[in-house]
Amino acid sequence: MQSKKRGLSLEEKREKMLQIFYESQDFFLLKELEKLGPRKGVISQSVKDVVQSLVDDDLVSKDKIGTSVYFWSLPSCAGNQLRNVSRKLEADLQSSKKRLQELTDQRQTLKKGREESDEREEALSELKAIEQKHNELKDEMEQYADNDPAAFEAKKEAIAVAHAAANRWTDNIFTLRQWCSNNFPEAKEQLEHMYKEIGITEDFDYLELPSAG
Repeated sequence: MQSKKRGLSLEEKREKMLQIFYESQDFFLLKELEKLGPRKGVISQSVKDVVQSLVDDDLVSKDKIGTSVYFWSLPSCAGNQLRNVSRKLEADLQSSKKRLQELTDQRQTLKKGREESDEREEALSELKAIEQKHNELKDEMEQYADNDPAAFEAKKEAIAVAHAAANRWTDNIFTLRQWCSNNFPEAKEQLEHMYKEIGITEDFDYLELPSAG
């Protein structure tokens, strides 16, 4: 008997979808991803949930441009760097938790039938310091991603890609307007009225990124 082919696990599907983004470094609509997914072995019906899980984990970016929602992801060392720091902070946090428990146990032991002592006061002081360190580590873990230079650089790179994509659409709009003007010269006023209604005014132009200075 021929064995039934095993389906991809969720993690394998996530890796396959990330390959699509990393290989193209382009922007995609969901319907485009649903067509590309099967080429990597991810059935189109599960593409939406897989991509959303990647968005939830900050591995894929999602934004609305006009009436369409686009997805993109760029290969970067920022993610690995953040994970390494996160692991270190988690290790420090676990160490602090362990020490906190040891001091809590020691405190309980000292309280049983014992008078106030220098040893007890020292333990309580250390316990308070550990609790403060514990809270500081938790706060640092929550805030690290927003302050990480590598993550900032990755965002700058994503902005540059988004800027290029927006200007490609601007090119398409200019091309379409020229085509309409050439093919329907008698409808010039109606076309101009339609352009204004959808927000294409005389000020409509290519986007410019602010200077790095």
